[in-house]
Amino acid sequence: MPFSRPAFACSAILAAAAGLALPQAAFADGVADFYKGKNVSLVIGLPPGGGYDAYARAMGGHMSRHIPGNPTFVIRNMPGASSLLAANWMYNSAARDGSVIGAFSAGAVFAPLMGNTKAQFETARFTWIGNAEKSTGTCAVWHNSKIRNMNDVLSKPSIFGASGATGVMSEFPRAMNALVNAHAQVIHGYAGGTGVLLAMQRGEVDGSCAMALSTLQSVRQDDWKSGRLIVIVQNGFEPDPALKGVPHIYDYARSEDDKKAMELIYGRQTLGRPIGAPPALPADRTRALRAAFDATMKDPAFLAEAKKRGLNVDPMNGEAVEKLIVRFHSYSDKVVDRARKALDIGKVAKVKLKSTDGTIAKVSKKRMTVKDGSGKMVNVRVHAKRSKVTVGGKKAKASALKQGMACTVAYFGEGDLAPKIDCK
Repeated sequence: MPFSRPAFACSAILAAAAGLALPQAAFADGVADFYKGKNVSLVIGLPPGGGYDAYARAMGGHMSRHIPGNPTFVIRNMPGASSLLAANWMYNSAARDGSVIGAFSAGAVFAPLMGNTKAQFETARFTWIGNAEKSTGTCAVWHNSKIRNMNDVLSKPSIFGASGATGVMSEFPRAMNALVNAHAQVIHGYAGGTGVLLAMQRGEVDGSCAMALSTLQSVRQDDWKSGRLIVIVQNGFEPDPALKGVPHIYDYARSEDDKKAMELIYGRQTLGRPIGAPPALPADRTRALRAAFDATMKDPAFLAEAKKRGLNVDPMNGEAVEKLIVRFHSYSDKVVDRARKALDIGKVAKVKLKSTDGTIAKVSKKRMTVKDGSGKMVNVRVHAKRSKVTVGGKKAKASALKQGMACTVAYFGEGDLAPKIDCK
């Protein structure tokens, strides 16, 4: 059925809100009975090690205490297409009973609005639980790159790394090409933000446009404060005081319509760390999950952990997330079309994997060292799901890799993921 943006978003949200007014006693008893002794799956749509992962894991460690019945949270990553894979699965396949929630990127949340046909969901139909941070995005380069500032991006060829073509890592530099005449090439296929950072360090790409300010203040703090990571432009919904002196992408808008298109493309990052659940959850469990999220955002233990991890907590409740979704769906067709054209994917350039033939000198659960014919040692990362392994021509688990095996290994770079390992 065609998706009429403002009308559909409003009607879906009003319908959801109508079911949330329940007698308090019945609400608490029914919810506790359901959650007692159960697991709640928290699915993270990005790879381990990045900002989304850090926020979701910190929240998941405390939210259970605030849900009647105190279920056990089970956290797992489902990376793919900048969390579009997880969003599609959540909408179409996950249980609609309150036992599954997910953490997605803002790019995935608004993929249908941006005309991405791979998004198999309608954003307003998700059950929105909350948003842990109103995020400010940035584009950053590695310190030894020839690109030193935004003026360089406008005057010189530059290369930005990305995982999939549907996420902000790819969308943001492409939009700069369309709206401000930048000269950025995007290389796709890296293993999330961590993989792009490793590529920056190796000199394969100049930068990344998926460096949230909160990530720079937490898991990438050392690189940022030391000057190894240089922020060249900020692209949040509004300029952030923490980035004083760094230009905002709006500064480069050439018309009012272009600025509105920028707001739609870059302002989505206001939903920095959104948490959602499948559509049509029982109303009492929706209330319980939202209340638990709100309580977690004020929980001293959670806030202490967030501070220790360097995570900025600036939350929005579920209702506020819904209102923001309605706001973005109310932009004029002209502005939406301008934004969609700016995000046209076109030809997708992919990273070329390196390859080595050698013998496994050392192997552990997550790491492997291969000695090639010249005696050179190559260190790679092994992942139980993301490394495709064969032994003797047959599909095998990563645990089947043993010291002394002769293998051909395809990998991104030294110390990085090996997506393909074929051993004799």
